[in-house]
Amino acid sequence: MRFPISLYISMTGWLAGNKLRGNERFPLVLMLEPTHRCNLTCSGCGRIREYHDTLSKEMTLEECLTSIEEAKTPVVTITGGEPLLYSKAPELVREALARRKHIYFCTNGMLLEESLSLFKPDQHFTWNVHFDGTEPVHDLIIGRPGGFPKALAGVKAAKSRGFRVSTNTTVYRESSVEDLYRLFEQLTQAGVDGILVAPGFSYEEVVRDVFLTKNEIVKKFQEISTWGKKFPIISNPLYLEFVAGKRSLKCTPWGNPTRNPLGWKSPCYLITDTHYRTFAELMERTDWDHYASGADPRCAQCMVHCGYEPTIVRQMGFKDMLRMLKWNINV
Repeated sequence: MRFPISLYISMTGWLAGNKLRGNERFPLVLMLEPTHRCNLTCSGCGRIREYHDTLSKEMTLEECLTSIEEAKTPVVTITGGEPLLYSKAPELVREALARRKHIYFCTNGMLLEESLSLFKPDQHFTWNVHFDGTEPVHDLIIGRPGGFPKALAGVKAAKSRGFRVSTNTTVYRESSVEDLYRLFEQLTQAGVDGILVAPGFSYEEVVRDVFLTKNEIVKKFQEISTWGKKFPIISNPLYLEFVAGKRSLKCTPWGNPTRNPLGWKSPCYLITDTHYRTFAELMERTDWDHYASGADPRCAQCMVHCGYEPTIVRQMGFKDMLRMLKWNINV
């Protein structure tokens, strides 16, 4: 299966409960960034540039757990920065798992192999390791020769110890579809449980023009979206139809709320207008209609999964649900 059945059960219960309570806007995945410190300076990363003045800050464990309880989402993505640099990373994972959350721990893999002894395999816990191309491409993007084999060794070590491991690939303007195909072959051979793939977002803080326009996204993903039977791709197939130009979707900016050392990031994971002290303030004070409509010029070229996969989940009909169930079973 592409995802554990327990994740489907938790998400279905969360969706049904909110609909029964009449909640129109509710989150699906909490993006928790306990620190923005990182051991890499990737060319397409907006985080280390946007938060360069506060890289020394980190959330307390209590703040992290309060955020998890505020959002109430069944899924928590622990990201950053490099979350293995967070001083309470093992404790955070243990406490989140004790609350029966499904954890995706996003790492660049540089510290993965030596950190495995601090964690225990769990069906609710998945390492999510970033790869942006085969070795020469990936190492150029992260600015670290030898980074690719280091991260891949971490993936293999994690799999050998019984952990679930997925990967995440960002597609940029200079990304070669042929190179991505070879990357996915390598990751599949390494035994990863899933491969996520999505276009990058045009961060204002990134000076170099590495990001795709919508037309360029569609052109690349028309081919990438056909690889689902060749590789264990876990990007939502309906979302892949969207980025391939075969489906129209509007953004759900509240679907993946972000909490970091400065507070609740508004309006979304990708755009920062302000930070709020509590999740309730984020939901009450953000002009969701403005961002969901696509009226903000910063949203013009965005087709990133964190805004559109929640739309699919919210709008999914019975036919799409059956398709998704079949997709999850048939890897």
